[in-house]
Amino acid sequence: MISYLITDPLFYGSTPESLKNKLTEILHKYRVDYVCFRDKSTTIYEKIAEAFIATSKEAKIENIFLHSNVELASKLKADGIHLTSTQFDQIAKAKKLKLKVIISTHSKEEIEKAINLGADAVTYSPIFASKNKGEPKGIEDLQTTVNSSEIDIFALGSIITATQIKQVESSGAYGFASIRYFL
Repeated sequence: MISYLITDPLFYGSTPESLKNKLTEILHKYRVDYVCFRDKSTTIYEKIAEAFIATSKEAKIENIFLHSNVELASKLKADGIHLTSTQFDQIAKAKKLKLKVIISTHSKEEIEKAINLGADAVTYSPIFASKNKGEPKGIEDLQTTVNSSEIDIFALGSIITATQIKQVESSGAYGFASIRYFL
């Protein structure tokens, strides 16, 4: 099962040093295939993103993504960009800059739109109950969606236990994405 770690300043801190320390600890503890730096509130995003990319490269992570800022992902030589569900218009720009694109989706229609616009993968959420994220989709819906879509799908949404990961794996999803599972 492909694993995708997404950061959150609540758990990683809001300085380059705190992120580097926590990320190093986690990457030594878990096998991670994809990583994404996500911090919606910092005023020093670029500085922390630089530390995130350097730390991820030191750990030999092959799929390093930044969240939502296409130009910065290109400038800092990240492998890709994780776009929000309101950024479909950024897919072409990211592809032109030779970035891999993952976009957040919450419906089969959004997945189809992502496919049609050339995204490489999507997150589909919430699979399990997540505070303030709406009605959970559940494993059956995930399996139906995976079986009817021609794109790599990462399950997302309160995936915090090994049992949940096994359920996601049984759905046929490409992988799972999580913040809290890796803590």
